[in-house]
Amino acid sequence: MKEIKAFIKPKRAQKVIEALSDHGFKSMTISKGEGTGAFKAKGASPSLDFRVTDSPVIKLELVCQNEESQIAIDIILENGKTTEPGDGIIYLSDIENAFQIKTGKSLKTNNSKLS
Repeated sequence: MKEIKAFIKPKRAQKVIEALSDHGFKSMTISKGEGTGAFKAKGASPSLDFRVTDSPVIKLELVCQNEESQIAIDIILENGKTTEPGDGIIYLSDIENAFQIKTGKSLKTNNSKLS
């Protein structure tokens, strides 16, 4: 299994989420956040919580089978891209296993798209 973490611009989030869902990636976690780095978005402002200048960001997380990860990445790349700099970044990590809290059942051998 693979975990995909994508940090994308808020104005692209809906398009990315809908495209992933249309391709069968139904379970994902979406969080609002603040990002800081070399690129500063138009409208970047001092953070209310940290002593940095930040840009709004959406963190999208999903877990899928190994063979599905490149499909999900391609969908995020296609739908998250803009003509402006600083579109974000995608991280791909290995997941050793996942367990349903209610049943304790391992999802490692399940062939469905996970989150």
